[in-house]
This record gives sequence, structure tokens and C-alpha cells, in this order.
Amino acid sequence: MEIMSEGKGRAQVQREIKNKEAAIKHLSSKYCSVQRRRKRHYGGIYSTWNLLRSYRDSDSEDVADGDELSEDLVEQCIYSLGDHSTYLRFNREPCDRLISLLKDFFDPEDPGPDPAYSLAIEEGVNGARLSHPHSRQYTFVLQSMTLWREVLDNMFQLWHMAEEDLLDDEQQYQLADTGQGYQRVQKSTRSVVAMQKILADVQRKVGGWVGSSIVHLGDHNVPNALMFIDKYIQVPRFLGPLVLTLDKIPELSRSTSGMQVYIESFGGVKRLQKLILADFFKHAFDGSGADNFFDAGSCIDGRLTSAWNWCSSIESKPYFPVFLLTGFSGFDGKEGF
Repeated sequence: MEIMSEGKGRAQVQREIKNKEAAIKHLSSKYCSVQRRRKRHYGGIYSTWNLLRSYRDSDSEDVADGDELSEDLVEQCIYSLGDHSTYLRFNREPCDRLISLLKDFFDPEDPGPDPAYSLAIEEGVNGARLSHPHSRQYTFVLQSMTLWREVLDNMFQLWHMAEEDLLDDEQQYQLADTGQGYQRVQKSTRSVVAMQKILADVQRKVGGWVGSSIVHLGDHNVPNALMFIDKYIQVPRFLGPLVLTLDKIPELSRSTSGMQVYIESFGGVKRLQKLILADFFKHAFDGSGADNFFDAGSCIDGRLTSAWNWCSSIESKPYFPVFLLTGFSGFDGKEGF
């Protein structure tokens, strides 16, 4: 269980941490090798014993070097499970927040009287390669971010399959110039099947699909499974700073009278947040970012390309100073853009 501090007092957080540490100590003592031997001696059956034996037969040095599953090792395994949950939450949360903001700030059918907050895009206008009315673009964005969210939620399984694809002796790779330099181009059958299953689940969840459902993998767009994994690992790296900036705007507005006047020049906190969101939901999902429709457009991989293209143009946005004032330093965690 992850201890979340939001909405809790210090005493409650400390109590939950203490209870968690006590539970981990109890489980470590219960499932270590000494207790398991006692169980077997008295006729008890431990369902984890076969798992331990199979793990011991693997190439893991931690277990292979010793015959005992110590309390420390059980504790390490439990904390590893906690790290797993934290990693997934950290990556999913920006998607969940933006999906929530999309639903809170925009009506799926009615764009409202102000064209600045309409999500409609038109091919050839402001670099867009797609033409969608407001309602269709709303659905397109919602489906795209729901897909990203589900991919990130299954990241460890996809990563495992990607490694199997990369090391598959039956699928040899070719070194080829993909337009992004020389890359190892290799079919990734396991990753493709897994991605198609996730896509089908998302399509059932959201009811249909807008745009192309082509999954690029093993071609010049996404040469191999490692590149595929790397693309989706980047999602929280550009969504996270965006969400952070949106969350800090109210605090920025309250910081000084001058800041309040500056934020009011955009129409206030809510209107500024909606302006940034409208621009992102339009032009991070407009099919831009490549020199042809096949490489970007509305395909699964192309949606990520468009999002990164929006990130690369952030300095030209009229609201860019707001990003800087909230501590923004780039979408890659480094100085510069």
C-alpha cells in the first residue's frame, strides 16, 4: 500500500506509516524460510514454496547464492511490490488528471460561444493535418489519453514482452536507415499482439474509435520493441510538467498583486487554465509532427508524434511565461527545450 499524504494530517500519515512497517515486519517473519520449514514439519502447506523453488532455479543471484529465504529478502520483495505500484501510479496519474480536466472544462458536444475554447481543428490551419469538429476532437483526445493510460498501466508486462521480442532468435533484425538514423528493425510479434489487445479493450471501453487504429512496430516509424517502450515511457515526461503548471496557476495568481494582474490579463485563473488545455487538446492531437500523413496523422504512434510536436513549440505560445513562472524547465527534465 502506498501512503498518500493528500488530504491527511501529519498524525494520520505517521500512523499509516507505522502500521505499514509493522505489517511488513509481520509478513517477513511469517514467510521467511524458518517459518516455512516449521509449517512443512507440522504438515502445513505453503503455496509460495513452489514459487520459491522455481525462482531459485532461475538466474537470480540473490536466491541462488543461498538456500534460505531470509526475512530481509522477503522484506525486499514486499518493498519491490510497493515500488511497482508507485511507478505505475506516477506514470498513470498525469493521464488520469488530464482526462478529468478534459471532462471538467469542456462539453463533449457544445464548444460554447468563445471560439478560443473550441477543440475544432482544420487541416492546414496552424499546422494541423486533421480536420475534426469540436465533438469529434473531444472524442479523439479522450480515446488517445485513455489508450496512453492503459499502456502505462500495463508497462511492466509490455516491457517483459519487448525484451522477449528483442531476444527472439526466430525474428532476426536488420540494420536499416529509417530516416531517424540507422536502427535495428525487427518484428515484435508479442508486443504487437499485446498492444492490439489493449487497444481493443480501450475501444470497447470508450465505445468505438476515431481515426486510424494502426499500430506501428517493426517498421521505419517504430523499428523495434525497445523503441516502442521508449515512446510510451516519455508520456508522463511531457504530461507531468503540463499538469504541474496547471495546478500551480492558482497559487501563482495569489502570490503577488502583479501576478494577479498578469493572470487576469488572460481572463483569470480558470480561463487561463482552459486556454492552455484547449491549445493542448487541439494541437497535441492534430496529426502534426511529420512530413507525411502516414508517419503522423491519426495512427496510434502518430498521436505521440503530434504531442511531442506541440511540446517543441511551447516557447511560441502566448502563455509560455506562465510555464516559466511556475518553475517549468523543459519536458525532458533538463534545462532547455
